[in-house]
Amino acid sequence: MFWHVPGLSAASPVDTILDKENFKLEDLLDEDEIIQECKALNTRLINFLRDKVQVELLLRYIVEETPDDAEKKRIFRFPFIACEIFICEVDVILKTLVEDEDLMNLLFSFLKPDHPHGTLLAGYFGKVVICLMMRKTLPLMNYVKSHPEIVSQLVDLIGITSIMEVLIRLIGADETMYSSYADSMQWLDDIQVLEMIVDKFSSSDSAEVHANAAEILCAVTRYAPPALATKISSPSFVGRLFHHAFEDSRPKSVLVHSLSVCISLLDPKRLVSASYQAFRSQLSHGTLVTASPETVNGMLDSLGDLLKLLDVSSAENILPTTYGSLQPPLGK
Repeated sequence: MFWHVPGLSAASPVDTILDKENFKLEDLLDEDEIIQECKALNTRLINFLRDKVQVELLLRYIVEETPDDAEKKRIFRFPFIACEIFICEVDVILKTLVEDEDLMNLLFSFLKPDHPHGTLLAGYFGKVVICLMMRKTLPLMNYVKSHPEIVSQLVDLIGITSIMEVLIRLIGADETMYSSYADSMQWLDDIQVLEMIVDKFSSSDSAEVHANAAEILCAVTRYAPPALATKISSPSFVGRLFHHAFEDSRPKSVLVHSLSVCISLLDPKRLVSASYQAFRSQLSHGTLVTASPETVNGMLDSLGDLLKLLDVSSAENILPTTYGSLQPPLGK
């Protein structure tokens, strides 16, 4: 049997560090139990971490690349722990961040074109921003709205998957985000965010960029706020999508991913500004969510060009085999 004697419980390693006179933030980040103590809302630890100076240091671990000759823990451990501290969702720490313009500027400085964008730190940046979206929605959205260049910077980096995920949630193309703020997202349409995304099919040759751009647009077809849902279904937007798909000398990934967006627009299961329960209700009453006639007509205008792609009977595609020549179109 073990007996608990009041007053003799062992102090946590974090408290031991906090008892020192000249400890630094790095001393805490190097302690294995710091995340556990954050989640347990250790009062002394939280009061230390909520200070603006400490929040700034934590942000710098996340947004600033380290020299190659730096210590391993500076490259890997400290940025990871700094990110974990933010996503512990301690309200006073997040409040210090979102209520300070300089700290928010530091966080989003990661997106600047002259800044290195390593995938490791991009992942940490994305986690922190998504945490702010979920816990400090209005302050974050007000900040982004007052700095519209952030949206274009995110679009420029959609080849990085973690940045793409931030953009999906920012524009409300996620069923868990902004259910109470859908009507206040008109400003995203005003800055033409969908046009920025679809134009990546033309301005980039990267297959990753094309795939991520298509994933964002497909998400918009399912969960977007009303203004963006109307825009992406319009004949003009569909025409713009096909224009990029049929451009000469473009990679095949442009056509493939453009068509995936069109398929998503025609999908009867798409949920435009509706919940899953509403969709189930429609099914139970024998109705389906169908594509608008305007969307279909916009696609039909490009059907002729699409059919031309099936004419692949040129001699360049002949494949000699042991039993004869194999030449498209196959199946005839």
